[in-house]
Amino acid sequence: MNVSSVQVKEPVQVAKAVETPNGLASSSLAAGSKMRARTFLAVPTATLIAFVVHLFVSQDEPAVDTRSYSVFLAGMFGLSVAAAAVQPLWSSLRRWMAHMCPIIAATVLLLCLWEVITSGLRLLPMPYFPSPAGVLQSLLNDRKLLFDSTWHSLLLLLSGYVLGVSIALVTGICIGWFPLARYWGMPLLKALGPIPATAWVPLAMVLSPSGIFSAVGLVALAVWFPVTMLTISGIANTRASYLDVARTLGAGPKHLIFRVAIPAAMPSIFIGLFMGLGTSFLTLIVAETVGVKSGLGWYVSWAQGWAEYGKVYAALVIMAAFFSTIMTVLFKVRDRVLVWQKGVIKW
Repeated sequence: MNVSSVQVKEPVQVAKAVETPNGLASSSLAAGSKMRARTFLAVPTATLIAFVVHLFVSQDEPAVDTRSYSVFLAGMFGLSVAAAAVQPLWSSLRRWMAHMCPIIAATVLLLCLWEVITSGLRLLPMPYFPSPAGVLQSLLNDRKLLFDSTWHSLLLLLSGYVLGVSIALVTGICIGWFPLARYWGMPLLKALGPIPATAWVPLAMVLSPSGIFSAVGLVALAVWFPVTMLTISGIANTRASYLDVARTLGAGPKHLIFRVAIPAAMPSIFIGLFMGLGTSFLTLIVAETVGVKSGLGWYVSWAQGWAEYGKVYAALVIMAAFFSTIMTVLFKVRDRVLVWQKGVIKW
């Protein structure tokens, strides 16, 4: 009797043991699909909420043309719905949406909250805090002037940055490699380097024949100090074993500098490039407000003088996209040069 009961119960227990993992797997798949569906529908839901709120709030803001903002929200809603419908057939889009949809939805809800505070409840004083619709309308109205200002800022920034990096690499390599250059160069760095580049604005306006040259010089000065210091650090801290092996193989001073020391110092040099790029942004905006008749800094100062704060915020949006794009390009260059460190620092 005991043997038969054991023989009867064993298949039932085995069947349950086989069915349990499948049930867990199906439930986990169902939960994962629900979570993905919620993630993909987050942007359309947030956009729909923002659009409904905008329809009620925009009636209290007759001075601003809100149709552009309505079209913007409607277009975002349509694109998000289309992307959610297409993502099952496009794996790369699905991965991107799974990562970015919560951030985009939160941004849209923040815009909705901004509009409620400014246009709806009017908790912030006008005209210093315009609504998102006002900022977008200012951006569209002044798009030609903003494009021209962005173009001039790009030219000034690249000119000053390239000039500053070129001088900084030469001085950094010389001071880091040659003891005589270090003896005479380090006191100069200690004296002039810590002074902010913006403190030289009055002197630059006197010495330079034009505001453009003074702005380029100030940006170059802002870039020069951090790149020089990090280049010196990278060159001076080159491993002695690398140099000894190269000398044993018959390498001369030129080969040691360009084939051993500089490649070994590239991580430090790129840290200096990033630091110099950040300081160049600040110096560029300050230099444009005092001595240049074009550029994003000049545009912000001009709009503030006319109390057009919608244009000020529009310029800030352009600055965020402009500077972030330049930083992204530099990160791409870094990942291409320092292949072994690719993905260590993400932007």
